[in-house]
Amino acid sequence: MTPVAVQAAPIDVGAEIDRHDAGGHGATASFIGRVRGDGGLLELFLEHHPVMTEAGLRELARAAAERWQLAALTLIHRVGAMTPGDTIVLVLASCPHRSEALAACEFLIDRLKTDVMLWKRETFEDGRVAWVEARAGDAVRAERWG
Repeated sequence: MTPVAVQAAPIDVGAEIDRHDAGGHGATASFIGRVRGDGGLLELFLEHHPVMTEAGLRELARAAAERWQLAALTLIHRVGAMTPGDTIVLVLASCPHRSEALAACEFLIDRLKTDVMLWKRETFEDGRVAWVEARAGDAVRAERWG
């Protein structure tokens, strides 16, 4: 079973790694995304569409499984209110060989940025509130995977 989840609760990275690695896979690549505190950021709030966001993550997991020989995959994304330092996303991809594990992990995080319905709102110390716009570089990285 592939753990794919959208959750408001904090991600227990250590527990997820232990659960993921229980299979003794050849190689595991990981990406742990955290909320940055740049520019006086107080809070990052991730809005989502409950059905579509999880469906988007599951579709990415399916696409990765078709492309690489995944022995295991964990894909967890937080939603709701977070503060700097909180883990926002965890990607673990295991394959028999490191090159596949690394490629699968990179594919998942690159495509997640453009293919999954998530909206980010930032609140700053000075009272500013702003929605985060998509970056052109994210689309370029996603496009290279076809």
